[in-house]
Amino acid sequence: MGEATKVLFITQEITPYLPESEISTICRQLPQAVQDGGKEIRTFMPKFGCINERRNQLHEVQRLSGMNLIIDDTDHPLIIKVASIQAARMQVYFIDNDDYFHHRQTVADEDGVEYEDNNERTIFFARGVLETVKKLRWTPDVIHCHGWMTALVPLYIKKAYHDDPFFRNSKIVYSVYNDDFKTPFKEGYDTILRLDGVEDSDLTSIKNQSVDFVALSKLALDFSDAAIEGSETINAQVKEYASEKFSDKFLSHQTAETYIKAYTDLYDKVM
Repeated sequence: MGEATKVLFITQEITPYLPESEISTICRQLPQAVQDGGKEIRTFMPKFGCINERRNQLHEVQRLSGMNLIIDDTDHPLIIKVASIQAARMQVYFIDNDDYFHHRQTVADEDGVEYEDNNERTIFFARGVLETVKKLRWTPDVIHCHGWMTALVPLYIKKAYHDDPFFRNSKIVYSVYNDDFKTPFKEGYDTILRLDGVEDSDLTSIKNQSVDFVALSKLALDFSDAAIEGSETINAQVKEYASEKFSDKFLSHQTAETYIKAYTDLYDKVM
């Protein structure tokens, strides 16, 4: 018997911590099913301010917290919390920070206005997850990203962390959902997301421009190994881009009955 395949789930939402939605439901059921199928899992999401810590029994993991991530010349402390979904024997790790997540809703405020610093929040979230996985000394074989908040993970894995022993052989699956954001990220995103190893040529799709959902999704797909149509309908431009780029490694939308087997088959295929 070889070692169990390790699958890292990085997602915007998981129920019961956030209300039921397409992403939050899949990201609740899929990791459990993958774990029940004999694979090892780790699951990460942002600790949005609307998540009730007491009710969901979140607690800080001191040994993982305490790192500072510098974004746009400012230090942002990384706080890691964890909670368990008892019925699933599954832990969920939360990426937290006072500036980006504390006292705030998900991607938009109570009035539905999207946060102006969602651009920086994507950077902090992606980097926070990858640094924490390294601290856990855990080497994922497959990294499955769900939702646009995870869009920088593929770029960072393939460029900034490409020599890192924890991620050198990781394959990335990116699920695109019908969760387009409406307010483009302001110009300069291509500058503030930089890490060593990320080159100008990697960022042609977003250079010197405000970045909308299509541009951000294409950037994620450029550095992924496979893609999934997570919703029944997704942005047409993004779908066309993904299906052309990945051909047989682009999985069209699956029903609630078929997606778990289809996704795990795709993991095996990319590996």
